[in-house]
Amino acid sequence: MILEVKNYSKTIKDKQILNNINLKLTSGNVYGFYGRNGSGKTMLFRAISTLIYPTKGDVFIDNISIINGNYDLSKIGLLLEEPDFYPYLTGLDNLSLLYEINNKKDICHIKKIMKEVGLLENQPEKYREYSLGMKQKLRIAQAIMENQGLIILDEPTNGLDEESAIKFHELIKKLKKDNKLILIASHNKDDLRLLCDKIFKIDAGELMGEIKL
Repeated sequence: MILEVKNYSKTIKDKQILNNINLKLTSGNVYGFYGRNGSGKTMLFRAISTLIYPTKGDVFIDNISIINGNYDLSKIGLLLEEPDFYPYLTGLDNLSLLYEINNKKDICHIKKIMKEVGLLENQPEKYREYSLGMKQKLRIAQAIMENQGLIILDEPTNGLDEESAIKFHELIKKLKKDNKLILIASHNKDDLRLLCDKIFKIDAGELMGEIKL
């Protein structure tokens, strides 16, 4: 998979949110995006996942524009905004319902994904009883459970304890070996250095170049 962001700019109410972003990213790599809060990391991820549309420019996956609706967006796994999980269902039931929208029912697969992110598949708690870390793990599971080729993760280690963060790092390494294209945004430069092949700095909606590992 090749992801290309070409001359992408976004203006909202006369404010430049993203300014002429150009990127070319390929499968089998983990790319980090570093910047302070409000630097444009999340807006870039919103742009790549078509949650916003450009003032000018385009986004292509394997030479297919995803802006004009010709790309199958179910191939993109996204941890960006809080998913609308049902509070009175367990994590397993929530993921199963979402998985069945595009796939056949497969409880064994969902249990496997939950185990990979560090959630017990037989956990009796309802989502409303989950801790912050458990909710974050469920969000990560939702972003990878459909074998998506492009995985976009915004601040994925928020709420994770040290043991869970280590497990997350192992998961990212596995996904990389599976030839996924992985994008991670974080304000934690050290965390990105442990995970990423390349790190880009973003400030005021502009791509400032690569950070040395």
